[in-house]
Amino acid sequence: MTTTIRDTHTTLEQFLSDWTRQAFLDIFGPLPAATKLGVTATATPEHGDYQCNQAMTLAKALQTRPRDIATRFVETAKTPPLIERLDVAGPGFINYHLDRRVMARTLGVRTIDGTVPLPDVGRDRTVILDYSGPNVAKPMHVGHIRSTVIGNALHRMYKALGYRVVADNHLGDWGTQFGILIMGYRHFLNPDALREQPIAELERLYVLSHAESRKNPDWLDQARAELVKLQAGDPNNTELWRNFVDLSRREFDRIYQRLNVTFDVVRGESYYRNRTADIVDQLIARGIARESEGAIVAFLDAEKLPPCIVRKRDGGMNYAASDLAAVADRVDEFHPERIVYVTDERQQLHFKQIAAICRRLELPVTLEHVWFGLMRLPGRTFSTREGNVIPLETLLDEAETRAMTMISSTDMAASEKRETARIIGIGAVKYADLSQNPRSLVTFTMDKALSLEGNSGPYLQYAHARIRSLLRKYHDQFPQTDYLQATPAANEASEKDLILRLSRFPETVVHAIDAYKPSALAEYLYELAGAYNALYQTVPFLKAPDGIRESRIRLCACVSDTLRKGLDLLGIEAPERM
Repeated sequence: MTTTIRDTHTTLEQFLSDWTRQAFLDIFGPLPAATKLGVTATATPEHGDYQCNQAMTLAKALQTRPRDIATRFVETAKTPPLIERLDVAGPGFINYHLDRRVMARTLGVRTIDGTVPLPDVGRDRTVILDYSGPNVAKPMHVGHIRSTVIGNALHRMYKALGYRVVADNHLGDWGTQFGILIMGYRHFLNPDALREQPIAELERLYVLSHAESRKNPDWLDQARAELVKLQAGDPNNTELWRNFVDLSRREFDRIYQRLNVTFDVVRGESYYRNRTADIVDQLIARGIARESEGAIVAFLDAEKLPPCIVRKRDGGMNYAASDLAAVADRVDEFHPERIVYVTDERQQLHFKQIAAICRRLELPVTLEHVWFGLMRLPGRTFSTREGNVIPLETLLDEAETRAMTMISSTDMAASEKRETARIIGIGAVKYADLSQNPRSLVTFTMDKALSLEGNSGPYLQYAHARIRSLLRKYHDQFPQTDYLQATPAANEASEKDLILRLSRFPETVVHAIDAYKPSALAEYLYELAGAYNALYQTVPFLKAPDGIRESRIRLCACVSDTLRKGLDLLGIEAPERM
């Protein structure tokens, strides 16, 4: 059994869990097959660094009191150098106290080249991430930011953990809105406006047509008829639709480039339209769906879910048919173990229904719906249909403008100021979202997002920039020495605290992706920056004695590398100067 952490693909938590499992087997012999042995991080330092609670669950199988099991384990187990000591607490908790000097040596080896390695837990595993998905012919607005940045953070973390990731931007390019838009285009179009501001004009046409459909039933019926014609391949409607899509894709790509968001495939609902009829036929043939009042409906009583319409009475396919066709197509092409959808909370029922139907179809994939609460601005809600949305680009422009004001007094060149303002502004908007529990309702305020105090993107970027400044000063003052050859400091209490936090970075990323919570990584980075600031206030760096100075600078470099890596996983850049 390995007794030291040498493999960069092993987290600290996993190493301790593996050792614990083997030690239990060595001491107590074979255990019940369902026994789960492992450790978890403790909530309070007085209880050690990690804790094993399995003595309580083994009491019945071993016919021994939990505390006696824990005591025997502590007194008998041959601990690796990493574990300084074990002790027993309460009814049988086993507390692990780790040797910071061993951890520091391991950390130094793992980060010698400035990288922060992560475990490849996703090796030979494929996941599809379905996120962002704006609707064609509508500008991306503030409401689109959550799916885009949460999905992109998950995308980055999955890739960093070794998964094969297929990021799919599933555009809303095929549905009822196109019947409404076609009617608006034919009755209200301003050709000059379409040439000058195409997406704004398409949005205006949609809003006017939607308003007409609400007060005029004949208009709505005509819009539905135009949609059916489009779905049937009518050449005039198809040409219009393709123009809508092309104009929208160019607009979306520009915004994504600004956000540094990329996709592996961009396939809207229309990509699967030729497969929807086959899916509906399968549902009927297998008794999963049947005709009801002219529509084809999947009844999901066994799952305690309401019926799901897959084909409407007018012959048009519903969103459910499109999503089911997409699942089948993705399984055939990519063979994923799971498909993760990142959408707002209003689609919870829809994806429960889709998952239930896929299980009945026996499709070999797990569907996960990562839903999030809506984003609002103070005192405002927005709706495309009502025409009161705030364009996402407007928000990004304001963030960059405000960031430029923040750094206006620095001695940077004008070009560097513009680039730094871009990094700070975009990062602030992203982090304001990602630092929140995805399921919370987020009220965005620019003042809080751009604050250099508290849990904000600029606060973390500034912490990174301060360390980079310290490293530059070290190089200037001590050009003949190399701190990279030193072991990170682990003597003072604040140094020991940082060593533990840095060592937990890999498992934090694993836990964040397992829970689909980028906010867990954001919280970790915020606490890491706070721990570094505590160290900075208590010990000297450049004025420390030889040797100690290098070990502390080495520790600072580890913090800088981890902050940069963590921010990158959230899709946020870390500037060298601020």
